[in-house]
Amino acid sequence: MADKSFTPAELNDGFVVAIEIDAKVGEEQAVADALTALIVPTMAEPGVKLFLPYRSPTDPKAFFIFELYRNEAGWAEHQSTDHFKTFVDTMLPRIARRERAPFVPFVPNT
Repeated sequence: MADKSFTPAELNDGFVVAIEIDAKVGEEQAVADALTALIVPTMAEPGVKLFLPYRSPTDPKAFFIFELYRNEAGWAEHQSTDHFKTFVDTMLPRIARRERAPFVPFVPNT
């Protein structure tokens, strides 16, 4: 995996996608395993700064993913990768809810 060291200003510059996923009952571990498997190939993508999946400590079916891309094109490139397509194809039937929301910085880096 390439070095992904960034300054705080560089981390505040990019295209963020916040994702909430609720696994179907009984599919929690399969979703967790699939998200874990996405970390290394996603972080190796040139357009990716961060890919951080989280799991709720109080609700094992609830996941949150913080994705930071260099720009919106990086997000588009991610969605065209084999590892992303495989995740979507195999996990959507195991997911009860998935919400994705893009964000961009609105406060200038100073």
